[in-house]
Amino acid sequence: MFEVTRRHQLIILIVAAILVFGGGYRYALWQQRVDAKNKPALEQLKPPENLEKKELVVHVAGAVEKPGVYRLPSGARVQDAVQMAVARPEADLDMLNLAAPLADGQKLVVPVKQPGLTGGAVPLQNMPGSGPVNATLRDNPFAQPHGKSPTGSGSLVNINTADQKELETLPGIGPSLAQRIIQYRETNGPFKVPEDIKNVSGIGDKRFEQLKDYITVY
Repeated sequence: MFEVTRRHQLIILIVAAILVFGGGYRYALWQQRVDAKNKPALEQLKPPENLEKKELVVHVAGAVEKPGVYRLPSGARVQDAVQMAVARPEADLDMLNLAAPLADGQKLVVPVKQPGLTGGAVPLQNMPGSGPVNATLRDNPFAQPHGKSPTGSGSLVNINTADQKELETLPGIGPSLAQRIIQYRETNGPFKVPEDIKNVSGIGDKRFEQLKDYITVY
């Protein structure tokens, strides 16, 4: 019968150790290759940080029931902001691009409907009581005597729609006051009556007396 000597036992142990070590080393290399192959797939599953949901902060003013600052989700449109602020019946939504995307920090001013008007001025012939000069002055307190306006075009200046250049044609209104009028209506909405212009800083009763025959709000 074959007898295993101590030398043979030692050789067997050495060979077994080599096999175990070699097998473990090969397994480790294989595992590294598998991990490296799967890593891109795992990274693709992880949502990028820049895709996290963000909010937009916008200021809605003008012809709305609830003017103020609103927070909307990223990708919100003008229509979303108008719906939150609740447009008033006189709001002219056709002047807005309701599908336009909103930007963070944007100020959105909802305009008031101006039937048949362009350029922020109201022709005298379209005003109630137009006709002879005396009848115009009697029936239309906002008309300019002798049928003239500061612009010489025979029309009143609509302080709700006029730009800075048009406002500067009014008596006593320079660049600074014109800018204040525009800022006031953007912040507080349209003027409801001509007398509301006295709420603008720098326009008191005396200056209003100079303006009242040249301005209108519709």
